[in-house]
Amino acid sequence: MGLCPAQLISRYMALIVQKFGGTSVGDAERIGAVADHVARTREAGNEVVVVVSAMGKFTDGLIRLADEVSPTRPPRELDMLLTAGERISMALVSMALGARGVEAASFTGSQAGIITNTDHTRAKILAMHPDRIREALDAGFVPVVAGFQGVSTEKDITTLGRGGSDVTAVALAAALHADVCEIYTDVTGVFSADPRVVSRARRLAKVSFDEMMEIAATGGRVLMLRSVEFARRHGVPLHVRSSFTWEPGTWIVEEDPTMEEAVVSAITDDKSEAKVTVGGVPDRPGIAAKLFRRLADRGVNVDMIVQNTGANGLTDISFTVAKTDLVAASETCNIVKDEIGAAEVTTDDNIGRVSIVGAGMKSSPGVTALMFETLYENGINIEMISTSSIRISCVLRADKVGDAVRALHTAFGLDADEF
Repeated sequence: MGLCPAQLISRYMALIVQKFGGTSVGDAERIGAVADHVARTREAGNEVVVVVSAMGKFTDGLIRLADEVSPTRPPRELDMLLTAGERISMALVSMALGARGVEAASFTGSQAGIITNTDHTRAKILAMHPDRIREALDAGFVPVVAGFQGVSTEKDITTLGRGGSDVTAVALAAALHADVCEIYTDVTGVFSADPRVVSRARRLAKVSFDEMMEIAATGGRVLMLRSVEFARRHGVPLHVRSSFTWEPGTWIVEEDPTMEEAVVSAITDDKSEAKVTVGGVPDRPGIAAKLFRRLADRGVNVDMIVQNTGANGLTDISFTVAKTDLVAASETCNIVKDEIGAAEVTTDDNIGRVSIVGAGMKSSPGVTALMFETLYENGINIEMISTSSIRISCVLRADKVGDAVRALHTAFGLDADEF
């Protein structure tokens, strides 16, 4: 970029990483609004690093185009193709900032020093070397970084998979010791339930990292689990905000031990999973190990697991997987079935999961009872149960999920008009 020492400026009041998703940079007008907001943040005396996603549905269009020209979609070439969307966004945002008198410089993931493993289409970050980003900041520029991408240890372009731009932003914030990482999206923050399911859902002012990880893992659609895990591991405060209203959103921070946490903060739902049952399994050591090892080797990620109490030397093992993995899971189980002496394999893709999440559950007896009583009073049957110290999840019939979420939201006092 040709920056010289004479251009160096003093540190600003705070260092803020601002990430803007696809809807936030969806067209020229939205890009202009983003540039205005970044400029105002600078005028307030802050250093700013911007991370951008591809415009709107641009990435989806590239995937469709790849499908049209190749049935195989070689992963290396797919990564090279898909990173084009973020590169377009970073250049346009930089131009928009320049038009507003803010010096900006765009950087690809590799130029920003994001080093990944060699796993194309779902790479993991191994190291961060943001020397050029720090140099640009010290020279008074606003660095605009393409999200979702990096460079592998073999010097190939890679992409970070779903939620990759959020991971890019959090990783940069950690490496630069930023004061906060702001995630701008098309919603105003994290809600006590999906507002499309519960009309009286309310925006949460603050959520702990542990709560947000459970919300993300059980159906919360605002942040991907990977980015929250990264932020928690590196102690990066997150602020989820709307790029359409710019109002304060939800802070995701370390749990405050001096404050009493809400018993239940959120009700989440997820209809993206299916259930697999391996019936008539011999009830002896090693059977489950063999079954789940074969699933792991096939790349099937298993979520909830329930094994029934054995009778007559036999038991049933049920587990949930993403619907996208159902075919692979079913095929694998049918192969293993004869090896382990099981009787049958059945699948069910008409299920949904409802979860309650809250840091205060750890010290509040009666939460489980109230959840089960509420479902019972609404005629909703529970098929599977999974728990952690701050979460209870139940698998239900898919058509009962909405009713369950609304009933639980009211039962735990989360409806907005009650506050």
